[in-house]
Amino acid sequence: MVDVVVPDLGSDERAGEVAFISFCAECHGRNAGGRDGYGPPLVHEIYEPSHHADISFLYAPTVGVRAHHWPYGNMPSIPGITQDETALVLKYVRALQAANGIE
Repeated sequence: MVDVVVPDLGSDERAGEVAFISFCAECHGRNAGGRDGYGPPLVHEIYEPSHHADISFLYAPTVGVRAHHWPYGNMPSIPGITQDETALVLKYVRALQAANGIE
């Protein structure tokens, strides 16, 4: 849905990419560019840090998210992802956002 520029990633961001692919990419696309009919792009101005703070991303896999910006329905909680993995996913997504002009 969204073309994403992938920057050079540090070790934490690469670990976040691995966790993202395992737990998130099925709906949000391989590089968080979204997947039509499944999940929105996270590399999008709606998810800039000033609108969706880090805590929003950290809670989402634990408690799920009520649909409010996109027509994909509610996001369920993600069984099996740890808080440490979620924190790494956040670093990965924020790196993608920054590389694509979303800060």
